[in-house]
Amino acid sequence: MTKEEARQFTENWAVVNQVILEEARRTSLEERLRTLNMLYLAAQSFGWDEQLRAEEQIVRERWQRLKERLSGVANDG
Repeated sequence: MTKEEARQFTENWAVVNQVILEEARRTSLEERLRTLNMLYLAAQSFGWDEQLRAEEQIVRERWQRLKERLSGVANDG
């Protein structure tokens, strides 16, 4: 691939990404919720929800450890 082909490839994908963003902005809330529900149901049918729930406790424990380590430390952020 030449530099010119690489540049053109990058420009083409920039256009594609812009179109995707515009479509997302025009999508109604109802359609977004319908899509989210469809993804949720798919995750359930694949058994992913059980795996996510199992991992949830690990994440909670990590956050708790971070919270304990940072307690008493000033946050100037």
